Order: sequence, then C-alpha cells, then structure tokens
Amino acid sequence: MPGRLTKKRIIMLYNILLIVQLIVSLGIIALVLMQHGKGADAGAAFGGGASGSVFGSKGSGNFMSRTTAILATIFFVNSLLLAWIVAHPEGAAPSVIESVIPAPAVESNSVPSDVPVPAGTAAPVDKSDVPVAPKQE
Repeated sequence: MPGRLTKKRIIMLYNILLIVQLIVSLGIIALVLMQHGKGADAGAAFGGGASGSVFGSKGSGNFMSRTTAILATIFFVNSLLLAWIVAHPEGAAPSVIESVIPAPAVESNSVPSDVPVPAGTAAPVDKSDVPVAPKQE
C-alpha cells in the first residue's frame, strides 16, 4: 500500500527531520551571532561599527529578525514532529496500560500462610492483604 507508513519510511522520515533540525539549529546560531544587541545602537550612533555592516545600520534588523523567527518556528514544529515519531513507534501498544500483561490469578486457599494464627482466634475471613483494625471500646 503506497500511503501506509512502514518501518523503513518512518526511519527515513526521522532521519530527514533530524537533518533538517541540525541545519535549522545551525542557522539560528549563525543568525543570532550575526545580530547586534540593543546596546550596540548607541555606539553606532557615534560612528562605530555601522559602516562595516553588510545590511547597513537599520537594514539588518528586519531581515535577520524575521529569518530568525521563521527558523525558530521551523525548529519548534520539527521538534514536535520528532518527539511524536519517537513516542509512537510502529506496532507499539497505544497505551502503557494496554501493554501490561496481566498476571495469572492465584487462589489464596492453595497458598499456605507463613504467619501462624494464635490458638483461640479464628482465621480472618477477609481475603485482603490489609490487616483488620482492632475494635475500639
């Protein structure tokens, strides 16, 4: 079936998304390092640093900040997709509760008790593991 996600296709998709994640993260790092902070504007007003800029003194703000925002959005969506692929492997049970195999039931009458019952007291009728509280007068 061509539309079905097989194990090989999921692994290929995971690898592609991982490569995209690495490229986008390197792009974000490069763009953030190329941008100048708010404090650099005061120095640029007195002639320092703005003349050597590729985009000019004001032109880099819009282009770089928009590109950083776009790459950050791609990074966020890609992170969610990678997390979903890892959390939902092919053929796994959809729930932790459904993946638990129930233990076989054991009858309590067939298992001897390790705790001796004192003479003169009756064995408890209740089959729970919780001891009976003493009666208060």
